[in-house]
Parts: sequence; structure tokens; C-alpha cells
Amino acid sequence: MPVDLCRLVASRHTAVVTMEVQRGVVGDLSTIPELAGSARSCDLVGSIERLLESARSAGVAVVHCTAEFRADRASTPRNAPIITALLRRPDHLLEGSAAVELVKEMGPEPTDHVSSRRHGVSPFGGTSLDATLRGLGISTVVAAGVSLNLGIPGLAIEAVNLGYTVVVPADAVCGVPEDYGRTVLENTVALVATITSVDELIACWNPG
Repeated sequence: MPVDLCRLVASRHTAVVTMEVQRGVVGDLSTIPELAGSARSCDLVGSIERLLESARSAGVAVVHCTAEFRADRASTPRNAPIITALLRRPDHLLEGSAAVELVKEMGPEPTDHVSSRRHGVSPFGGTSLDATLRGLGISTVVAAGVSLNLGIPGLAIEAVNLGYTVVVPADAVCGVPEDYGRTVLENTVALVATITSVDELIACWNPG
């Protein structure tokens, strides 16, 4: 554990930011079976549930970043191959549907915040996320969720560019294939974020 990790993630200035831990992404209504399978095999939801329970009990802010799309796909530019492919599926993350809900283990609890987007592959640009974090006095972001292919690296890089410090618990993120996800974590995400574990963060927030 880095000697300054607990200082880095002190509750007064830290938020856990989850990325697309939704029923239609990694849950029972997933339209991305490979990613849902990876999440199950590494018990992603269980790890994030433990992380959030500890964070909330310590007064650490929790913000859920979600994706949702209009049925007519208006306001969602098809400007990347993955977006074009996903939008061909008429039931993929339709706003107002059960698929856009967080998996039940995530909540949201009344103290949580939710930032939703209809475009792009990462959570800051064109959303309320930055304003929400700044309004809460946040300087450190703990990123969790999916995926290590796009969303988590995008979240981490955007956060650093905006002046935040980023921490990523390795057991609270995953990608497809799993070994590729670990390669991205070790060789890309680690360049912009402190890599740690759920247990190390719990030890900081709930010592003893």
C-alpha cells in the first residue's frame, strides 16, 4: 500500500465514481454478454458493493455514471464504431427502461449522485459529472466499473486532465478479455492513476 494512500483518499475530498454498472451492461439484462461474463467471473459487482458500503459509512461521496439512449437515437452521434454497433440493437440501454437501472447491489442510496450521458464512451464531457464533483469539494476520484477497454481509461484520463487525482482498485474494474484488461490496467491506467485494491481502500476508510 502506498504510504500516502489514506491521505490521498481521505473522505472529505474523495468520491467513488462507478462507470456503467447497469443491468443492461453487466447485469441480468446485458446486451454485451462478453463483458457481463467477465464481470461475473471476477465478481465485479460484489467487489464494488463492498467498496461502496465502506465509502458510504466513512462519508465518502458516491457518484454513478450511467449511459442511456433515446429510442430514436436522437442526440447520440454515431461517431465511433462501438457506438454504431451498439445502437443497432434497438433495446440497448433505452431511457426509462429497466436496462438503464443500476444493478441492485449499487443502489442508488439516497445520498448517492447519478450522472447520465447519451453520447461518447466516457463520463465527463458534456455531462454534469465535473460540476457535481466540484460542488462536493472533490479532488480525488476512485474509479470502479467497466470497462478497461474504454470507459475506465477514458474516465481516468479525463479526470486527470481536469485536475483530479485518480485511484483505481484493480479488483473493482474489468475488461474483455480479462487478461487484456489487466494489461491495460498495468500499462496504461497505471500511468495516470494510483492502482490499489478494495481491501486497501476499506482499510483506509474503516480502520480496525
